[in-house]
Amino acid sequence: MSGVCPHQRGTPLLQSRYILVLILAGLCALTLNSPASAQTVTRGPYLQSGTPTSIVVRWRTDVAVDSRVSYGAAPGSLVNQVDDPTSTTEHEVLLTGLSADTQYSYAIGTTSQILAGDDAEHFFVTSPVPGTEKPLQVWVLGDSGLVNNNARAVRDAYLGFTGSRYTDVWLMLGDNAYNSGTDSEYQAAVFDQHSGLLRQTPLWSTLGNHDGASADSATQTGVYYDSFTFPKSAQAGGLASGTEAYYSFDYANIHFVCLDSHDSDRSPGGAMLTWLENDLAETTQKWIIAFWHHPPYSKGSHNSDTESQLIQMRENALPILESYGVDLVMGGHSHAYERSFLVDGHYGTSSTLTNQMRVDDGDGQEDGNGAYIKESKGAIYIVAGSSAQATGGSLNHPVMHVSLNQLGSLVLNIDGDRLDATFLDDVGLIQDYLTIVKPSAGNQAPSVAAGGDQTIILPTTASLNGTVSDDGLPDPPSTVTTAWIQVGGPGSVTLVNATMVNATASFPVEGTYVLQLTAN
Repeated sequence: MSGVCPHQRGTPLLQSRYILVLILAGLCALTLNSPASAQTVTRGPYLQSGTPTSIVVRWRTDVAVDSRVSYGAAPGSLVNQVDDPTSTTEHEVLLTGLSADTQYSYAIGTTSQILAGDDAEHFFVTSPVPGTEKPLQVWVLGDSGLVNNNARAVRDAYLGFTGSRYTDVWLMLGDNAYNSGTDSEYQAAVFDQHSGLLRQTPLWSTLGNHDGASADSATQTGVYYDSFTFPKSAQAGGLASGTEAYYSFDYANIHFVCLDSHDSDRSPGGAMLTWLENDLAETTQKWIIAFWHHPPYSKGSHNSDTESQLIQMRENALPILESYGVDLVMGGHSHAYERSFLVDGHYGTSSTLTNQMRVDDGDGQEDGNGAYIKESKGAIYIVAGSSAQATGGSLNHPVMHVSLNQLGSLVLNIDGDRLDATFLDDVGLIQDYLTIVKPSAGNQAPSVAAGGDQTIILPTTASLNGTVSDDGLPDPPSTVTTAWIQVGGPGSVTLVNATMVNATASFPVEGTYVLQLTAN
């Protein structure tokens, strides 16, 4: 037996057992010495339910581990931590005690190591205190749930348009994941396709019919409800709805209302519309913006004259919303872009629209017929369901000023008394735009700042028959272009033939007016 290695002595069976022991010992050593970095983030992080003082951070891992979110003023300075010792693959951590309107950097991981973040890409900005007036931007996607070149082009067009400007609010109008809202479809269409923005801006959504194929609003179960965290207890403002199917939240001077047009009771006196009226009765915000999936007016790939969900939302929800002064209503479902005049009181089929229902039948464009001036009644209705496909239709609803079979998304900019809406197509071109202005109460002189062109709305209203003077105007107003706009007249807002002489305007028609100044 000389020259034979010791481990080769003995029977073949003993030799096999010895080799097996060595292999098992090696595997155990690999397992014991395996670094924690073998854990992988497979979804997120993504942000939910942002408020002035809190935010929810969510993510998914491939194996069950505990949770930690570290946060602070900047990368490398994440001095605060929130832990959850529960071992899970679906991580959801609530950060509280934050300062309003403040940027925070953050990282996610376990109590032993960071798995993602602590860099320039992982940050969020808390909401302003409700009622705050500041410039803000809202991005709106409708029916975006396809993983295709169209959806990517619409996304990239917006990212190019906004550049380094932070997206304050992000809305999805339903049908976020085709065909049936499964977990894998959500992973591809939402969490993979929009991973960059998801880690920086909270996403707010409404349930579409395709999302509803794998979700149930009555029990708040299924992929849609498992994937999102919405403020059913009024954590973000408004009135508690008790359900994530419909809810409200405040951001700056806007009250957002999300309704469920697919799977919740839409009848008068039902739970959702009862909550809606009570919620609107409590808000004191300057702007009210509502959104849901099935639009009340459309002649795109769906017809609001014949489809029950669209009819019920128009007949039952719109009277409540308009009675409380809603300014903008957005829906998807139809794969087109449609934008209304400023309208009020149109609850029937398209053939029942009358001139009296058109508060302003102009284009709402300052370089056209002029901005929509809203003193009391009137709302704009937009269908923005073409963020992944544009499939046409007759596109001839009479309530609409613009109807386009065009891919794109909607961008809202709100600043104080002014709302600008822009429809941005898939190559970054502006295909439609409008402005709504809410004149403030009182009689104030204009203030013209130096610099580029500006539009200033002078909140002067008076019943006029003759002349009105304002010493705040330049004398002579050689660098100021003026337009006196009649408000609340029969049919629509009209531009009155008025002349300016030493800050005095002569009016041939009696009425209530707002002075609009454009200064260089």
